[in-house]
Amino acid sequence: MAPEGLPLAQDILHFWFEECRPWQWFRRNQEFDRSVSERFGALAEAAQHNRLIAWEADQTSSLALVLLLDQFSRQIWRDQARAYQGDVRAQRLSQLALDQHWLEHEPQRARRQFWLMPLLHAECLETVNKAIPLLERWVDVATADVARRNRDTLIEHARYPWRDGALGR
Repeated sequence: MAPEGLPLAQDILHFWFEECRPWQWFRRNQEFDRSVSERFGALAEAAQHNRLIAWEADQTSSLALVLLLDQFSRQIWRDQARAYQGDVRAQRLSQLALDQHWLEHEPQRARRQFWLMPLLHAECLETVNKAIPLLERWVDVATADVARRNRDTLIEHARYPWRDGALGR
């Protein structure tokens, strides 16, 4: 359950998977970022401050929480350190989904993809290496190739240099 007056988990899933188009998920667009912030900024704030712990209890609300922590945060706080603040928790939720076999019971490829995106976003070589075969199995080769490019960047730089400005490094 969301704090009073805030959108519900189903609202997040409907927005991301029904209202949005896939091109919107991965392109920098100020208008889209503003829309995400206006509709879901307060809820993303609640997620980052651990006020949505109850959402971790089931598959549907956990996926909504992953979207808040790993995707919406990147739109709402673009080019700020805060955009990455929820990454570790989102990675933990991805692992929970794997442990609970939620991906095996998820028929929609796009939903499986976003369950695994936190692993692809990790600045940890071991985590990204783990993501590659999972993405091949549950999503597609093209997404696994993105993870391979991320892996190569981590091997070369031990981080994602494109985050350096936001993270002050």
